[in-house]
Amino acid sequence: MKEWIVGRNPVYEVLRARRRQPFRLRLGRGVEEKGSLAETVQLCAARKVPVERVPRSELDALGANHQGVALEASAYPYRSLDEMLVLARQRGEPAFILILDTLQDPQNLGTLLRTAEAVGVHGALLPLAQTATITPAVVHACSGACEHLLVGQENLAQAIASLKEAGLWVVGLESGPQALPPAQVRLDGPLALVVGSEGQGMRRLVRDSCDLLLHLPMRGQVASLNAAVAGSIALYLARQARG
Repeated sequence: MKEWIVGRNPVYEVLRARRRQPFRLRLGRGVEEKGSLAETVQLCAARKVPVERVPRSELDALGANHQGVALEASAYPYRSLDEMLVLARQRGEPAFILILDTLQDPQNLGTLLRTAEAVGVHGALLPLAQTATITPAVVHACSGACEHLLVGQENLAQAIASLKEAGLWVVGLESGPQALPPAQVRLDGPLALVVGSEGQGMRRLVRDSCDLLLHLPMRGQVASLNAAVAGSIALYLARQARG
């Protein structure tokens, strides 16, 4: 399966990560080949990827906000939970896994994956169905960060059970009465952080599988935060706790 990735940063990161097979690069005629775009062309030359210079109208048909560049590449390579745990051991770090339970908005998924990669998460898990997946829109939303992150699709209840067996503490992000504030939750050890969907939060079985629930105290007039914002804050709290 092939797909078109558009945008300068997403295309550059796909090539730099070397996890997909690139087939051809299209550049808009008249685009200045400097900065990351010049490096993109160099990466294509090194891997013998054909470069086509085409009218911008052809790029418009491949995706919005293409910035004059599009790459045809193989589909996103999902990875296993075992690979994520192996990566943590290779780095000599307590495992740090992000679990995203049925997020629907590609922008939210992209934002959380970008934050996860930035804070050193060893992998992110999506459910097998009813979820946004790693589409070109998500690659664009995270500026290509997902290309450097291990992302897998699993039965989340089974994955959580496996993570517990591996010694991880599973913390769900929620605003309910049973949830604890950050000061009462240890986030520094082997950890799986669960973020629920935009409207419904975590599904019951996933919620019930958590060891405890975490809420972010708010003092303003707005009662809740966007899932991507709340999840990103929680990821940084964990990163800070981990040193």
